[in-house]
Amino acid sequence: MGRNTLAAGNNRNMVMKLESASNFDPQSWNRLIDALPAPHLLQTWEWAQVKASYGWQSTPFIWRGQPAEGSESSGGSVVAAVMALRRAIPIGGFAKKLCILYAPKGPLLDWSSAPLRERVLDDLQSLARRSGAIFLKIDPDAWQGSGVPGSQDHAPDPDGQAVRSDLERRGWRFSQDQVQFRNTAMVGLEASEEEILGRMKQKTRYNIRLAGKKGVTVRVGSSADFTLLYRMYAETSLRDGFVIRDEGYYRTVWQTFMQPASNSQPSAEPLIAEVEGQPVAAIIVFYFSGRAYYLYGMSRQAHREKMPNHLLQWEAIRRAKSRGCRFYDLWGAPDEFVESDPLWGVYRFKEGLGCRPYIGLGAWDYTPNPGLYKLYTQALPKVLDVLRWRGRARVREETQNHTTYGTP
Repeated sequence: MGRNTLAAGNNRNMVMKLESASNFDPQSWNRLIDALPAPHLLQTWEWAQVKASYGWQSTPFIWRGQPAEGSESSGGSVVAAVMALRRAIPIGGFAKKLCILYAPKGPLLDWSSAPLRERVLDDLQSLARRSGAIFLKIDPDAWQGSGVPGSQDHAPDPDGQAVRSDLERRGWRFSQDQVQFRNTAMVGLEASEEEILGRMKQKTRYNIRLAGKKGVTVRVGSSADFTLLYRMYAETSLRDGFVIRDEGYYRTVWQTFMQPASNSQPSAEPLIAEVEGQPVAAIIVFYFSGRAYYLYGMSRQAHREKMPNHLLQWEAIRRAKSRGCRFYDLWGAPDEFVESDPLWGVYRFKEGLGCRPYIGLGAWDYTPNPGLYKLYTQALPKVLDVLRWRGRARVREETQNHTTYGTP
C-alpha cells in the first residue's frame, strides 16, 4: 500500500535543506501533505493542535527541490515534510533546556529515493542536536512488506528494508517505546461492496447478517454523544485491561476532528450500534487523504451475542467507500503473528473482515546524547507504571459513578 501522488521528477537528486513552514495555515498544510507520498492523519495540523493542548509544541518543516531551470520561483516544489512535536523535559542541574522530539507517522516523503531520505535524515539529526533533544523519534509508514511474515502471501518491500538499513547504519535505535502500533491491517475499498464482502470470512458475513436480524441498528453520532462514548470506552478499558486517558483528552480529539469533510481536510464521525434504542457498541472513524482510520472502539457487555461490532465495521467500510476512501486502516496488528501475541485475538476479528496486514518499520530513536537517553529510558517504565495505576483507578471510579446508558 502506498501513495505517490507527488512526482519529484528530476529534482529528487537536488534537495534543498529543511526549512520552517511556520507561514502555513491548517488548510494549506493539510493540502500540502495530502500531495506527498503516504500522507497520514497524525501528521495533520489538527493532530498537532490536539497535542499542543497537552504540553507539546508543534513545528512544521518542509524540504523543497531545486527550482526548475529558467523558473522565476525562489524554491522548487515541496518533496518532503514533517510536523515535529517538541516537549520540554525539566532536569535539574542542566544549563541547557532538554527536550524530546517526535514525528508521529512522519516524516512524509518518497522513501524509495535514497538521496532524498539521506537529506531528510541528515537534517532531522541536525535538528535534534541543535534542539538539545534527548532523542528524536520517528515512525513513518515505510513498510517492510505486506502479508503475514513467513506465509506464501508475504511480499517483502525492498524500499522499506533499505530505510531500516540506513537507520541502523546511522546509529538510530529501534525504540523501546513504540508509541503507535508497529504493524497494521487494511481493507482495500476499491472493489465493489459485493467483492469486499466476498473477501471476508464466511463467519464474519454471517455475523453481519445476524446483527441485522437481531435488531441491531447503527446511527451516526454527534457531539451530544461524547459522554456516552467515553463511558462505554471506560467500561471497555476495564474489561479488556488497557489504560485510557481522561475524558477531557478524548473530547479534545473528537471535537477537533468532527467537522464537515472538505477536500483534503481531515474529519471524524462516531458510529453507534443500538438495540431497541439502547447503545451497545460504538467506533469512531477518522478520514484523511483517501484513508479511513478505526482509532477507537468500545462496547458494553450487554447484547454481545447480537454481534453489534460486526455490523459497525461493515457500516464503517460502506461509509468510507462512499467517501471515496481507498483503504480502511484497522489500526493495529500483532508484532508477531502468533497466538501468544497480545493483539492476536483482536487481529483474528480484523482478519475476518478480509484485511491485509502491513509490516511497519516501527519507531526509531536518534540519540544525540546516549548517556541521557539511557537515563531517560530507564526512568520512563517506572513513570509509566505509576501513570497506568493511576489511570486504572481513575477510570474505575468514573465507571462506578456512571452506570446507566441512554440516548442523550
